[in-house]
Amino acid sequence: MTYDLIVIGAGAGGCFTAIRLAEFSPGARICILEAAKRPLSKVEISGGGRCNVTHACYDPEKLINYYPRGSHELLFPFQQFHPGDLTDWFRKRGVRLKTEEDGRVFPVTDSSRTIIDCFLQEMQKHKISLRTSTRAVHWQYNTDNGFWDIKLFDGEMLRAKNLLIAAGSDDRIWKLLKQTGHHLIPPVPSLFTFNIQHKELLELMGVSKSLVRVSIPSIKLLTEGPLLITHWGMSGPAILKLSAWGARELYDCGYVFDLAVNWTGLEDPAPFINMIKTQMDENQKRQIHKLIIKDIPVRLWKYLCIRAEIPEFMSGAEFGKKQWKRLSDVLTRDTYRVTGKSTFKEEFVTAGGVDLSDVDMQKFESKIQPGLFLVGEVLNIDAVTGGFNFQAAWTGAHLAAKAISDPSTRETVRP
Repeated sequence: MTYDLIVIGAGAGGCFTAIRLAEFSPGARICILEAAKRPLSKVEISGGGRCNVTHACYDPEKLINYYPRGSHELLFPFQQFHPGDLTDWFRKRGVRLKTEEDGRVFPVTDSSRTIIDCFLQEMQKHKISLRTSTRAVHWQYNTDNGFWDIKLFDGEMLRAKNLLIAAGSDDRIWKLLKQTGHHLIPPVPSLFTFNIQHKELLELMGVSKSLVRVSIPSIKLLTEGPLLITHWGMSGPAILKLSAWGARELYDCGYVFDLAVNWTGLEDPAPFINMIKTQMDENQKRQIHKLIIKDIPVRLWKYLCIRAEIPEFMSGAEFGKKQWKRLSDVLTRDTYRVTGKSTFKEEFVTAGGVDLSDVDMQKFESKIQPGLFLVGEVLNIDAVTGGFNFQAAWTGAHLAAKAISDPSTRETVRP
């Protein structure tokens, strides 16, 4: 069987490339090969099953700042296809999306099934062949006839004018890419939460703070955002951003390091400290532990008072310079020893993949093997949480499909 395009991997990038090519080149013969039993498994679990399709950041120059790896290379691609283009694409196909306060974009149904069904309907509409439980074990460009020969696990052979790899961080695929001369950046986990063995902290499981500043002094890394205390340590956007930006350094140190938390969330904590002082002055007979502090949950405030060694029944009138020093230190430089990591929910993102210097980022085509396209996590691109990883996949898919549909691309001279 001969195709215009064979896609290896039925994830977000692979399926969207196939659909976009069918739209650019009606009648194109396209086949998607997926090793798993079901397509779009990562789309299904994204955003807790709601599918965080993208982020409402429409300025490419701002959008690239959410990518620890790939930011520079993604500027041109995002200028061609950004979150606004994606939302328009879904809208024209009857999928209504909504933007939440933090900028994340979801289907109004709050169900990933809406996105999956849209893709499956488009694939059926364009007669795209989807073969699940089908693994490609080898591929090779045949210089004699100008086609790719793709061998399947059962020995069946397929042929295609173009080949797209969108299989994520699959060791077998990466090994084949390495054998064909591509440079692979070893994968390490990104987007993970921090394990902290601290009994009193873990008793606050479920407590969150809307804004903190967290840092890892040993690698001079700092981020800010909401923080969530879990039964194993700390999570939330602030922690996930740290894990993404420090992915490789944290891997190198075995995920054992000191984490500093500024609970005020402010670069200059003085106004916050002064607010607490004012509250104490106005409630001098009230016990410090029982004060209601703006933006600090009651249980967290009591815990921080204990961390600062403030006696349980001490009142504002008894509060002295020593206590202020200890409380200020805890509020601004509360330090914990991180002793490991946990995967963020069911979502797993890696930092690593094909070195972007091997890829023409205007077409997402390999410079090593023209006619071979690469999209999604197979590339050394990753982002913080919030729909950014999907957007990189959608954008790469759009540009790859556009390049494949251009006859001049198919006539590229190959080795």
